Amino acid sequence: MDITILGIESSCDDTSAAVIRNTTLLSNVIASQAVHVKYGGVIPELASRAHQQNIIPVVDTALKEAGITADKIDAIAFTRGPGLLGSLLVGTSFAKGLSIAGNIPMVEVNHLQGHILSHFIDLPDREMPHPSFPFLCLLVSGGHTQIVKVSSPLEMEIIGTTIDDAAGEAFDKCAKVMGLPYPGGPVIDRLAKEGNPNAFTFAKPHVKGEFDYSFSGLKTSFLYTLRDKVAEDADFIEKNKADLCASLQHTIISILLDKLIKATKALGIKDVAIAGGVSANSGLREAVAEAGRRRGWRTFIPEFKFTTDNAAMIAISGYYRYNQGMISGLDVAPVARLEEIL
Repeated sequence: MDITILGIESSCDDTSAAVIRNTTLLSNVIASQAVHVKYGGVIPELASRAHQQNIIPVVDTALKEAGITADKIDAIAFTRGPGLLGSLLVGTSFAKGLSIAGNIPMVEVNHLQGHILSHFIDLPDREMPHPSFPFLCLLVSGGHTQIVKVSSPLEMEIIGTTIDDAAGEAFDKCAKVMGLPYPGGPVIDRLAKEGNPNAFTFAKPHVKGEFDYSFSGLKTSFLYTLRDKVAEDADFIEKNKADLCASLQHTIISILLDKLIKATKALGIKDVAIAGGVSANSGLREAVAEAGRRRGWRTFIPEFKFTTDNAAMIAISGYYRYNQGMISGLDVAPVARLEEIL
């Protein structure tokens, strides 16, 4: 019997709704918020207000594109956390209202697990390649950097994590110092293609955890390099922007891959995936693919539309949880921090 899931994602600054029938995606609608660009980062209050404006038309459009009505939904999957509390509250409240109005069960989803399970979404015209269990997933987003051992859709173990900044934060913060527009990651990725990745050398971390990450030292090293060079030449950043971006990106990717390779060797796992917003970075995608060719991995790199926050990944996560009877009560509350949802 087919199972149809409506997914709702509102953890940060994208309002998204998607419909999945079993594992096949029928629609995935995203409303982005350009209002944050001029501030150089997401403003939580503005984000939650925009979600309030967007969520009804986004859900309505997702249902229409899927060709179904709300009474045909078996469950509503929604992001409980982690994320911005005000933004999460909008999505959770809407899910509760729709649940009450239509007597539809609700399924809460961990946003980060959603990113990982995006590798199990199929498209109407083709079944996508899926990793076999267990596999390792390098989860890299604006706020999180983790290596996760995935034993099943509902069994995931974080074996490595950042002890300070995430990779996405390093990209965005260094981009801001260079005067690049927000979000900085995609701009650095574009400029890096024009630069020399060996032009500058930045610090790499040494942390106690075997598979753990740290990016605060890299960020500090980058800032000191700029400070010293700009003191000598006020136009240094403009003259060397491409090389700075290429060297920064090369260093971040090297840090990410060093620990990922170490984890595959230690656990003997050959299926390797990447997920999260930073997995859209072309340098990282190429580096993971090349590492896979050299080491005999089966690599799984998501389509670009599934790298950023989207409700398709929430819907597929909801599908697996609903199948196991994991239904949420109306007293469920959103949580901002990962530790509160584990």
